[in-house]
Amino acid sequence: MTTGPAGGRGLRHVYSGKVRELYQASDGTLLLVATDRISAFDYVLQTPIPDKGKILTRLSAWWFDQLADIVPSHLVDAPIPAEFADRAMACRWLSMVPVECVARGYLTGTGLADYHRDGGVAGVELPVGLGDGSRLPEPIFDPDTKAAAGQHDENLTRADLVALVGADTAAELERITLAVYRRGADVAAKRGIIVADTKIELGFDDAGVLRLADEVLTPDSSRFWPAESWQPGRAQLSFDKQYVRDWLTSPASGWNRGSGEPPPPLPASVVDQTRQTYIAAFERITGLRWG
Repeated sequence: MTTGPAGGRGLRHVYSGKVRELYQASDGTLLLVATDRISAFDYVLQTPIPDKGKILTRLSAWWFDQLADIVPSHLVDAPIPAEFADRAMACRWLSMVPVECVARGYLTGTGLADYHRDGGVAGVELPVGLGDGSRLPEPIFDPDTKAAAGQHDENLTRADLVALVGADTAAELERITLAVYRRGADVAAKRGIIVADTKIELGFDDAGVLRLADEVLTPDSSRFWPAESWQPGRAQLSFDKQYVRDWLTSPASGWNRGSGEPPPPLPASVVDQTRQTYIAAFERITGLRWG
């Protein structure tokens, strides 16, 4: 995609997400701009992470190429205005499926909480004795509702999903999500990274084709663990925003997650470490140098 002047394309702001801004050009093309904002626990934090938007954009574009034989993406070849260079993707309009499609290959996070409560994840019964970081017998499709900023995503049962989108679409969402996860896990494994889980979003184009949208297999949408340090039964080292989550829930932040108050600003040391973690994820997965 090439770079051109913004004014000549008549950009109109359409939508603000937790991390991204959406614009529409005069020719109907959408421009998805990744900011340096970071979210955690359903809050958009006050403190940006420098270069984060550029890292997410480059990594997603790289993955879209790796996944093209599994599912087409929303990308189109169109000019990118100079002020958004390196942090924007030109995209087609999609009718978005109102579901966050999650695949879990390892037990952690909300999947671990579900396991402790129900003995399984997403209706799939699991063996007893699993712990934080345990590998699942098979990847599990675990869809959620797509909540607005400040609201909580909610798990969907299979019946809920079918009622929401229909049986055929539900089956396609599961097939594509698990295929994307398996391809991502295989590629990352060759670089010494475990993809513990990932979240994707899909939408229908004008021809009724399901396309991958937003971002894919980034530190914002996935848990990446260094394979050399993986050890089930404890929290894992990670190449994602878990470092931010850990600081927010530590005594150092002074934040009570249940208070209803927004999280505090991130200190400079956490910002720098998070930026370096995102760069490390990009370089290790793609084999490319950042910068």
